[in-house]
Amino acid sequence: MAEEPTHAPVDEVPRVELTPAAAELLRRLRETHGPLMFHQSGGCCDGSAPMCYPAGEFRTGGSDVLLAELEVVGVEEPVTFWMSRSQYEVWSHTRLIVDVVEGRGSGFSLEAPEGVRFLTRSRVVGA
Repeated sequence: MAEEPTHAPVDEVPRVELTPAAAELLRRLRETHGPLMFHQSGGCCDGSAPMCYPAGEFRTGGSDVLLAELEVVGVEEPVTFWMSRSQYEVWSHTRLIVDVVEGRGSGFSLEAPEGVRFLTRSRVVGA
């Protein structure tokens, strides 16, 4: 039986936030693909970028942490944001800001055909 995923500690400062451009892209992707989720794993290159999937398409488990349930105006349900536990241990002191930049990211993330990619920027919590 798979180990259950855990939740990040609840903070007053949001652990994950979206830029207006990211929120707009999520609205468009939701129209086409239905409910959405993010997963950010460790690794290099696209492995360290947030990957957007139809909700439930990426299987999460005990090696993942649910960092946020993002409320996006115009999207009916929250967009969950998951991170691998090992990555979370490194980034636990940061606030993640999901943005959009031009260029192709991974072919597995839903925004790839749009000619843009999601990008995570980070800021130390309290800074």
